[in-house]
Amino acid sequence: MCTAISYKTKDHYFGRNLDVEKDYGESVVITPRNFGFDFRFAKPLLSHHAIIGTAVVYDGFPLYFDAVNEKGLSMAGLNFPKNALYGSFLSTKENVAPFELIPYILGSCENAADVKAKLSKINIIHCDFSEQLPTTPLHWLISDKNSSLTLECTKDGTKIFDNPFGVLTNNPTFDFHLQNINSYMHLHGGITENKLSPALPFENHSLGTGAFGLPGDFSSISRFVKAVFVKENSVCGDEEKESVSQFFSILQSVAMPKGCVKTSDGKFEYTRYSCCINTDTQTYYYSTYYDRTVRKAELSAADPNGNRLTFIGI
Repeated sequence: MCTAISYKTKDHYFGRNLDVEKDYGESVVITPRNFGFDFRFAKPLLSHHAIIGTAVVYDGFPLYFDAVNEKGLSMAGLNFPKNALYGSFLSTKENVAPFELIPYILGSCENAADVKAKLSKINIIHCDFSEQLPTTPLHWLISDKNSSLTLECTKDGTKIFDNPFGVLTNNPTFDFHLQNINSYMHLHGGITENKLSPALPFENHSLGTGAFGLPGDFSSISRFVKAVFVKENSVCGDEEKESVSQFFSILQSVAMPKGCVKTSDGKFEYTRYSCCINTDTQTYYYSTYYDRTVRKAELSAADPNGNRLTFIGI
């Protein structure tokens, strides 16, 4: 499970919690403009926008969990089990495997409008990376500094939603989250007003009572609501340090301590890492479960015109 958000102060920020039960050996990876992407079905992308994000690299191919390109377009894949259903090969479209989608989109698009145009021409096809790495069921949050999209492939086909909240978690499908959030429009950051009967002597005993009913469990439905509430009530200045700190605080409000979310095979999902990307400067901030120190990596740390991946330990 995971939570991803898009957030804006003076600059635009994008990031996520990666909630998993194991170590994938991931690291921050910079892909320069001239690193060639050889896709399984689509035409190779030999020259493209530079990218920085967290990935695991197998057989020389970066499998990005989340990333931003040099134009400020950002994207994250989140777990979408049982709902994700990818297509079969279509000769009338360009076929792209799910594990290729982040570099395919970020390599060639500059903003959300570009993404919509690109997605209308492709088919996201079921394809295992290898026998050891089967297809992962995902949906995606894609953001530029002005808007966000949610992309889902289900039994009903490929859907691109405008996402006015700039938030994505996991199941159910995004149209459910759009409907469900309406049940929480009464929440606010103040104290509860006496609406029941002004004649009765009700009294507030605590600050924060305006948020009575805000979900606090770790389900994807509840995390969506809580992330929207915390983000929308967030008060933050424009300075970089304050903005980054506030972004991590929002993510922390929906983070998973180990032991609270048990999988069917007896393991525990936990927030393995959190990241915050300043998409204007392509600065990638990150912290891990066992080291909450916020570190940073910058796209400019590597030659943008190079042809080799740069690895930065996470």
